[in-house]
Amino acid sequence: MKTIHSDIIQFRGDHFQFGYMQGKKLKDSVTLENRQKDWQIKRARFIIDVPETEAMFKRFAPGIWDEFLGLQAALELPMEDVLRNFGGYRIDALPSGCSIFTGEDFLVRNYDFHPQTYEGRFVVFQPTDSGYAVIGPTSRITGRMDGMNETGLALGYNFIHRKKPGDGFVCYMISRIILETCATAEEAVALLETIPHRGSFSYVVLDASGETFIVESSPRSVDVRKAAVCTNHFEIHQQENRNYLKDSYARLDAIAAQSDSATDAHQAFRLFNDTEKGVFSKLYKSWAGTIHTSAYFPKEKKMWFALGGNQEPRVFDFASWLEGEAVEPEQITGEIDTAIGFAHMDKIRV
Repeated sequence: MKTIHSDIIQFRGDHFQFGYMQGKKLKDSVTLENRQKDWQIKRARFIIDVPETEAMFKRFAPGIWDEFLGLQAALELPMEDVLRNFGGYRIDALPSGCSIFTGEDFLVRNYDFHPQTYEGRFVVFQPTDSGYAVIGPTSRITGRMDGMNETGLALGYNFIHRKKPGDGFVCYMISRIILETCATAEEAVALLETIPHRGSFSYVVLDASGETFIVESSPRSVDVRKAAVCTNHFEIHQQENRNYLKDSYARLDAIAAQSDSATDAHQAFRLFNDTEKGVFSKLYKSWAGTIHTSAYFPKEKKMWFALGGNQEPRVFDFASWLEGEAVEPEQITGEIDTAIGFAHMDKIRV
C-alpha cells in the first residue's frame, strides 16, 4: 500500500492572480519537473498554435486565458510551454476508466487512471472577475476531473476512446469550462453541443433540479440521453466504442445489480469505494485503477471525497466556504494498493 495525499488549495481573487499563485507553488515542484520531462519526450508530436489557442479560450472561457498569463508570469516560461503543460487544447488525453452513478440529489464518481498522471491537487476557487466558484480535484493543474460550482451544477466525465481526435478541447478542460460558465445541466448540454471536442468522452451532469443528462461527445457527434449509470462506452453511437469493453460492462452491471440497495448517497458511496463490490478498480498498470471517489450534492452544496478504497469520505461544506469560511486542514490523505509513483510525489523519469 502507498500512502498518498492531495493538497487543498483555496483561492479568492481574479484568474491572473490565481494563475500566478499556482505558478509560484509549481515552480520548484516535482510535479512540474515530471511534466517537463514527459513533454521533452513527446515534444515533436505536438505543435502549439498560441494565437489559435488564445482565440478559442477567449471565445469560451476568457478568464482561464488570464490564468495562463498568471502561470506564465510566475513560471517565467514561454506561452508555448505553458499551453503544452496546462492548456488542454489540441493535446491528447490518455486512456482511463471511471464510473458514475446519480440519484435525484447526488452524483457519485470513481476516478480511474494511472498514478503517474495524478497531481494531488484539490482546489476551491472563487473568481472575482468572471465565472462561477468551483470545488473539485484538478487535472493537469488547470483542468477539473470532476466538480461542482456555486449554482449546484455537478459533473464528471468517462473515457471512451482515443481514435480519430479532432481539433478541440480535452475532457478535463471542457469540465472546467462547463463548471465556470454554466448554471444548469441544460446549459452544460448546450455548451457540449457547441464546444469543439478533441477526444471521445461521456459527460454526466446533474444540477439542483435533480435531472441528470449523459452527453456522449466526440469530434464527430454529440448525443444526449438520460440514465443514472455511466461507465466507458457509448450507448447511442456504439460504432465509436472500443472493441474491448469487458471491464466497462462489468462495472456497469455491478452498479445496476446493486443499485436497489444504493438508494441514498452513503450507500452509493460505499458501492463505489468499497473494494469488493465490483466497481472500485485496482487496474493501475492498465491506466484504469481507482484513485479517488467523490460525491456531489447540488441541493446542499456539499461534497464528499476520499483517496483510495475502503475509506470514509472527507466532507466539504461548499456553501459555508462560499460565505467565507476556510477549509481545514490543508491536505487529504489515503492509501492506494500500488507501488507506482504519483506525479506530485515521485520523480517519474530520472
